[in-house]
Amino acid sequence: MGDPGLVLGIDIGTSSSKGVLVDSQGTVVARASRPHDTSRPRPGWFEHDAEAVWWRDFLVLARELSAGAGDHPIIGVSVSGIGPVLLPADDSGKPLRPAILYGVDTRAHDEIRELNRELGEESIVERGGSALGSQAIGPKWRWLAKNEPEVFARSRLFLMASSFLVLRLTGEYVLDHHSASQCDPMYDLREARWAPDRAAAVAPGVELPRLAWPTEVVGSVTAEAAAETGLPQGIPVTAGTVDAWAEATSVGVVAPGDTMLMYGTTMFLIQTLSDPRPGPGLWTTRGAFPGTYSLAAGMATSGAITDWLRELFGGEFGELAAAAGDVPAGSRGLLMLPYFAGERTPIPDPDARGVIAGLTTSHGRAELYRAALEGTAFGVRHNLEAMREAGGGTRRFVAVGGGTRGGVWTRIVSDVARIEQEIPAETIGAAFGDAVLASFALGREPDIEAWNPVTEIVRPGADADVYDEFYPHYRALYRSTVDISHFLARKNSLA
Repeated sequence: MGDPGLVLGIDIGTSSSKGVLVDSQGTVVARASRPHDTSRPRPGWFEHDAEAVWWRDFLVLARELSAGAGDHPIIGVSVSGIGPVLLPADDSGKPLRPAILYGVDTRAHDEIRELNRELGEESIVERGGSALGSQAIGPKWRWLAKNEPEVFARSRLFLMASSFLVLRLTGEYVLDHHSASQCDPMYDLREARWAPDRAAAVAPGVELPRLAWPTEVVGSVTAEAAAETGLPQGIPVTAGTVDAWAEATSVGVVAPGDTMLMYGTTMFLIQTLSDPRPGPGLWTTRGAFPGTYSLAAGMATSGAITDWLRELFGGEFGELAAAAGDVPAGSRGLLMLPYFAGERTPIPDPDARGVIAGLTTSHGRAELYRAALEGTAFGVRHNLEAMREAGGGTRRFVAVGGGTRGGVWTRIVSDVARIEQEIPAETIGAAFGDAVLASFALGREPDIEAWNPVTEIVRPGADADVYDEFYPHYRALYRSTVDISHFLARKNSLA
């Protein structure tokens, strides 16, 4: 019997890219990662250079992992990446400017209001499943037309991180249904197809990519791509998808009511649905698999705040987390709003700002670090409440991402939200999820539960009662400071 071969999964993240080689039993044979920078040319702007970040990272990871395959053949490739993002390209697929990133990039706030007036807010939600916000692609196209008309006039294709890589590998111009469903107002959610009239309203003259599911093979590695990447010519490539949905696949969040909590640079939540249930302040999208939908929420910052605090204070994450773990619930009287880059859900407010209430000279870095963890946990509770109000389920919760290490943050979230969280063996798994999707595309039908078993369950503890006291004040703090935050945001934009 011949060698069943390995599948390659590569994910392009906000601050790093990761890749894995996985065998037919779900064992990770090799893994590699590569850090990169995110450009922030102006307040509220976040960009990636597709050539210097996405393609270069892919080349480095593909070559490194190919060398780690040994005598085992690589038989398939799947990719994922940050999204939704807007990368305008000419008719050959050459990028015309850096990619405008997902909801953390808030430049198109005027265009959101403009399109809401033109198309009608209710109509946008009814057809596309989500209200326009900083996550939506349509307003960013409109921003490009108004502010960079020369680039817009030359734009013929639009790409995301995953579809850019697929185009480079195969020559095929495709986009997966999930990513397309985040291109509001350009996609018809229930019909699972583009909405040409809405696309023409924001991106006239742009060719819409062919749609496919993340589990579909859309092409094969060309001779040119094989020479650049070191991958075998002719091996199949799947459509790819947005990283968070690949991550959800990696931990088996595929049944209605399953919910993933991704502890990363931003906190992201995905709940699988059997039918669309648009909820105020949330995103309703197509799922990674045909016939599924997702209810999604995304906070603008989470790990980004802890990274900022680490840079201010010095030290390592493990040291700061340990110090925060010694601070009692409530951070000795501190309460933080984690809106340091605005907020996406369930408060779609790009001009929201971070607030730290209760500061005294007796507070130190341990209290501030814990307050940041608690603030994001309160944000998780707020989003989960919005999901329940929209009719979502609560069958199981799975925690993934770098923030699950050490246990302090996940324990705080379980206490604040009063939920049990399963932690699987592979918790940093968008690339692993890509390998799962590639395996489905190749007909392997992987058993995800066996590939990535649960190794720990985090349950609510005694601190849950303390956080119940704090939570109403967390909700009130935004309402009490919103006008001040908006004033300060305007001052910052003029600086």
